Order: sequence, then structure tokens, then C-alpha cells
Amino acid sequence: MADIVGLVCTQCKRRNYTTTVNKKKQSKKLELKKFCKWCGTSVLHKEAK
Repeated sequence: MADIVGLVCTQCKRRNYTTTVNKKKQSKKLELKKFCKWCGTSVLHKEAK
């Protein structure tokens, strides 16, 4: 059962990406370093609903 979640930039708080996460296998929130087109740099993105 994979759920669709959005990834939010930690600097500008915008939703830039969506991905799927298997909630049965992963208990912690997903954190990835991705490129934010509004900030112009690669920053940490955290999982949001």
C-alpha cells in the first residue's frame, strides 16, 4: 500500500515534488535533498500530506 505524499521545501515552504511512500515499511517521515526552483539551490525537502 503506497501513499502519495508531497515534499515541501524547508526554506520557502512550497510543495515542489510528489512521491509514493510505503507506510507499512517506513515509519519516519521522508527527507530528501532536492532542487528547489524558487530558492535556486538544492535544499532539504520534508514529507507533507
